[in-house]
Amino acid sequence: MPSEMIRRAAALLREARYVVALTGAGISVPSGIPDFRSPGSGLWERYDPFEVASLDAFLANPHRFYDWIRPLAEKARHAQPNPAHEALARLQAMGRLHEIITQNIDGLHEAAGSREVLHVHGHTRTATCTRCHTRMEAEPLWDVVLAGEVPRCHRCEGVVKPDVVLFGELLPLDVFEKARHAAERADLMLVVGSSLEVFPVAELPRLTLAQGGRLIIVNKGPTALDAHASLKIEEDVVEVLPAIVSELSAYSM
Repeated sequence: MPSEMIRRAAALLREARYVVALTGAGISVPSGIPDFRSPGSGLWERYDPFEVASLDAFLANPHRFYDWIRPLAEKARHAQPNPAHEALARLQAMGRLHEIITQNIDGLHEAAGSREVLHVHGHTRTATCTRCHTRMEAEPLWDVVLAGEVPRCHRCEGVVKPDVVLFGELLPLDVFEKARHAAERADLMLVVGSSLEVFPVAELPRLTLAQGGRLIIVNKGPTALDAHASLKIEEDVVEVLPAIVSELSAYSM
């Protein structure tokens, strides 16, 4: 990749007062988790999201939802953080990065050692009964899912739904409010592996821009904000982010 781009990215990070990251599916693809929207390979080219991954579809036919998510859950269970996740964790440890706002539900940022991770689309760590609304740890439930069954509540036998945001559901308002505040506070947002097509999360970089902040976008393929970015790097995230961290580290020595 062009070394000049890495130097420019490192310089922008050094100059910034408050940096946040926004990550999408592209950061987890190298860990073996498929994305949803890439042309030719995205899951939504093979499935209608409103038939398998909407709230209405889940409530009408939870068996179909779990049949669809089962292979994804199995891949996510065995996935490990890749060098891009680790690079963001390193940036936080260096004091160069504050919140990580993520659209991903896989938990790989935390597995890499990151903190202050805002899961705007929910996560798979917990689940909630659709009947009595009891919240519970999700890990034991995935054993049930991988065995081909629908998980049920230990209190009322209601169907249990993982705490991920499906189509037709509101985002977790408290988490999104924290993400919005972080985006407004940031004078630099690092967008990694997101095509910025899913709203309202795609509006967050615009909040940074509206406050006079800058964007660095690392993503294979175009985004709606490429023309507004101070730097767009269209290379592999697992190469770009570690290279930026190395450049920063060398400067600090």
